[in-house]
Amino acid sequence: MTKVLYPGSFDPLHNGHLDIIEVAATHFDEVVVATVRNPQKTGGLFELDERQAMIGESVAHLGNVSVTSFSSLTVDLARELGCDFIVKGLRVVADFESELMMARMNKAVSGLDTLFIPAGATNSFLASNLLREIAKFGGDVSHMVPEPVAKRLAEKYGS
Repeated sequence: MTKVLYPGSFDPLHNGHLDIIEVAATHFDEVVVATVRNPQKTGGLFELDERQAMIGESVAHLGNVSVTSFSSLTVDLARELGCDFIVKGLRVVADFESELMMARMNKAVSGLDTLFIPAGATNSFLASNLLREIAKFGGDVSHMVPEPVAKRLAEKYGS
């Protein structure tokens, strides 16, 4: 049985993230989606518990996906959960450069490999920070995020 960890800030989860989760769920026995508050990213919108709830609702149709949050090293969580691999999504070349560096660092400190899944062409431009900004100024992002996320963005911004 192969278990993978898909970590990220997911603030908020968007259809590109959901694509990666759905692909991983078809290739692995168990997928754990783990949300973290990334100290390198500013301007967080949703608290960890809110993100975890939105992700849980968005992946409810996938029986082999669970959701958690964490505040430790990704590799420590992966070991704690008994994961065989870390999964990361790639949108553009710039993602590959930063994710490859992180994958090599994770391998060096833990021996754990990272597998990359490319984003589907229709969602390769999505970025949580851009979605937050569009939603903040009243733009419609409902077609770019799962329904539970669209609902919470509308509640957050009163649109």
